[in-house]
Amino acid sequence: MSALLEPESPATQTPSSVALAPSPQHGSNSQNQSHDAVPQRPADDYDKPPVKLKSRPFRLAAKPGSGRWLPVVSAIAVVCVLATAWFGLPGNGKKTFQQTDLLHLVDRQDMEVTVIERGNLESQLNREIHCMVEDVQRDGINGTPILWIIPNGSSVEKGDLLVEMESAPMREAYDEQILDTEDARSTKIQAEANYSNQIVQNETSKAEAGLKVQLARLELEMFSDVESGTHKLAVEEIKRSIDDVNNQILEAQATLELRRDDRRGIDSLYKLGYANRNELRKSELAFLQAEGKYAAQLNKLETSLATLAKKENYEREMELLTLRGKMATAERALEQTLRNNEARMAQVQAILRARTESLKKEEERLERYKTQLAACKVYAPEAGMVAYASDANDEVREGVPVRYRQHLMSLPSLQEMQVQTAVHESDMDQIQIGMKARVSVDAFPEKKYTGTVHSIAVLPDQNGWRGSDTKVYRTIVTIDDKVEQLKPGMTAVTEILIDSIDDALAVPRQAVIERNDQNWVLVHQNQQLVPRPVDIGRENDSVVQVVGGLDTGESVTLNPRGFIDELLSGDS
Repeated sequence: MSALLEPESPATQTPSSVALAPSPQHGSNSQNQSHDAVPQRPADDYDKPPVKLKSRPFRLAAKPGSGRWLPVVSAIAVVCVLATAWFGLPGNGKKTFQQTDLLHLVDRQDMEVTVIERGNLESQLNREIHCMVEDVQRDGINGTPILWIIPNGSSVEKGDLLVEMESAPMREAYDEQILDTEDARSTKIQAEANYSNQIVQNETSKAEAGLKVQLARLELEMFSDVESGTHKLAVEEIKRSIDDVNNQILEAQATLELRRDDRRGIDSLYKLGYANRNELRKSELAFLQAEGKYAAQLNKLETSLATLAKKENYEREMELLTLRGKMATAERALEQTLRNNEARMAQVQAILRARTESLKKEEERLERYKTQLAACKVYAPEAGMVAYASDANDEVREGVPVRYRQHLMSLPSLQEMQVQTAVHESDMDQIQIGMKARVSVDAFPEKKYTGTVHSIAVLPDQNGWRGSDTKVYRTIVTIDDKVEQLKPGMTAVTEILIDSIDDALAVPRQAVIERNDQNWVLVHQNQQLVPRPVDIGRENDSVVQVVGGLDTGESVTLNPRGFIDELLSGDS
């Protein structure tokens, strides 16, 4: 609590209008009191209403007659110091209570800290009316002419016509834009149809390419199957034919032996004369035929074996390469199909987006034309008083063309007002947006209004009436109540409520002193003054809130500075 490091003596403090619990004074009657009695607060002080405390930099007016206590307080302080030096201090950290020690009875009271500033009234809703009609170049006029405008200073209600401007050129542009928008919508519909068709085409081509890949894979698997593949079946068929040839060879060999035996028998009979030459020749022909058949079967077996070797060694590898190449080709065809589909889809999507964006732009342009066509007639957004724009370069009257966004007039609301004021930099750490305030207007002093801190400037305004050396911050306090008869520019006083503490335990500022980063008070106990550490809360120029260390009914001295150091030293 930097403000309490060295409290001012009673003789140097600024007179305050804050009414505190009066400190008991020991006059001639104090001799009749008991030695252990504690001075009590007068009973009539408890009936007084809570006093409002105001913070710096605003000095409160002194209560009438309060200045007469300053010499008395100063004299008492001097007497206390002399008495302390004369009687001395005990070494146990306590001081014997003297009749010259000023005491204050600790009690509770309502605390209220405010900041008061003067300012000027202005409307919360100063609605500005601008020309929102763009200039149509085709009409050859720089701006939009005013056909009719309400007289300056007129009172209007919400919905009243304020200004009517020329709308024929804007109407023509609006009609043309309708046709352009319909053309853009037609092209978008065609783009959507192409997009849908491309989706179907992509699905069809992808399915065909995928089917070819599956067929090629199945054909390769069917050829490579070691149990029932086509190659396995072809080899088995050749082997079976070889077995048949072997059987036929055995049959031809048996037939050859039989024909050889028949030829020998006929030849013997021919030599003995039992067989003729024809029978001999027939037997020789049958033998030769059997021998030829046997040789043919041997050749067939050799051919079959060669075919089997070719099938197993060469044709198998050739067929595998062929089938694998076919499957790879099908896979590449599928990949190419997917890329082509993606490219075609991206193309139709880009066309569709372009058509959609074009339609969107046309619709936005159509909506803007429609809005500006409606803006050719300006209606009052709220009740107020008409005030033409005061610009010498931009005249506002009937027949004069006005440009886009030109300020035409203002409608200040007279029912919702606010105060523009300036807050001193020393109070900026206390004021926050949303704080409540009381507002009074000089023209109507009997009327009080409730306000709220609406905004606080970030940078100081150094050009205020306080001078360039004093920094003040522009602050807006809105009046929450509905007002009547108030005009912009009237002088108003704002009283911003910084803090309000109900039933606060408070003591005068001079009763608290800081030593070694701790706040202390001297409490009257058993006719002795005992130092006690306390915890403080909010404060102002007159009192300090005590949040810990004291209770109601206790008494503290108002002049602790003369002997607090000796007491703390003796206590340690």
